Amino acid sequence: MEKDGEDTTVEVTTGETAEQVPSPAATGDDSPPPPPPAAPISYPLKMTYCGNCGLPPEYCEYFPDNDNCRKWLEAHLPKELGSLVVGGGEEGEEKKGRQKRGGKGLVKAKKPAGKTGPKRILLSRAPRGKKKSVTVVVGLGTFGIDLKLASKFLSSRFACGASVTGEDEIVIQGDVKDDLFDVLPEKWPEVDEDCIEDLGDQKR
Repeated sequence: MEKDGEDTTVEVTTGETAEQVPSPAATGDDSPPPPPPAAPISYPLKMTYCGNCGLPPEYCEYFPDNDNCRKWLEAHLPKELGSLVVGGGEEGEEKKGRQKRGGKGLVKAKKPAGKTGPKRILLSRAPRGKKKSVTVVVGLGTFGIDLKLASKFLSSRFACGASVTGEDEIVIQGDVKDDLFDVLPEKWPEVDEDCIEDLGDQKR
């Protein structure tokens, strides 16, 4: 049916038609095409770790004992060693001395006790409250004695509390200063009685 010269014909189609996606040129989009899909990842992942520090090889240069890391990599992973800087060269020294943002600085190994300073044990008595007192032992570390083990032994020996309160200090509950002159050389033969000094009463 026509009215005023207009075409009123209706076209009816049946069935499914394929969806047409307009090209970038038609839409005016100049963005590059999407990248192809990446290769699928297979699990489990194979990781390589240093046999000396247990870290991936790229982190060996931050380990304090990186010299042994380099020896291990030379023997087992010579190909990867060529692309790494493990404790060698000016660049390695510069990286090792600089702290990374958000990370911890280089871990310094602690010096073992008993290597420096005169070997002498100082005993003193300090007041605790109004009527109680404690015995302070200083200097066991100069003989290479483990303070935690010594504190545990003294606690069981005198049936009282004992704790490590300083770098080389043990505090024992009660006045046992006189008994320590016999107990310490008996437990640790390397401690000579002449190396034990009584400081008397001291305030903490």
